[in-house]
Amino acid sequence: MSGYTVVNLLELPDQIEFSSDIEGRFGRGALESRDLGVSHWRYSPGYRSSRGHRHGKQEEVYVVLGGSGRVLLDGEVRELGRWDTVRVAPEVLRAFEAGPEGLEMLAVGGPRPEEGDGEMGEVQWPE
Repeated sequence: MSGYTVVNLLELPDQIEFSSDIEGRFGRGALESRDLGVSHWRYSPGYRSSRGHRHGKQEEVYVVLGGSGRVLLDGEVRELGRWDTVRVAPEVLRAFEAGPEGLEMLAVGGPRPEEGDGEMGEVQWPE
């Protein structure tokens, strides 16, 4: 294995099958990374996640690359704009909602979590 890898995340296949309103491209494997996970996310304008996720050990950071939206963090809503960066502790249930121009984000996580580290959960967005 080389000491470096160059990958264009947008050239990786979209791996999200449950919704045509979300695109997700995962770079850990393509980058041959042992310690970092990186993924690219794109939400259609106005899309609101009805389900969120949390982890047992995996801490994550999300960076808004374009558009705007909101993030729901254990029931608390925070507005997001370009270059906003959100660190989320593993146990926090998180979900995203895209603004009128959509939401594009980069997600970064630490070492590969153990199988079963992630858990999906229903979310309630306050009105």
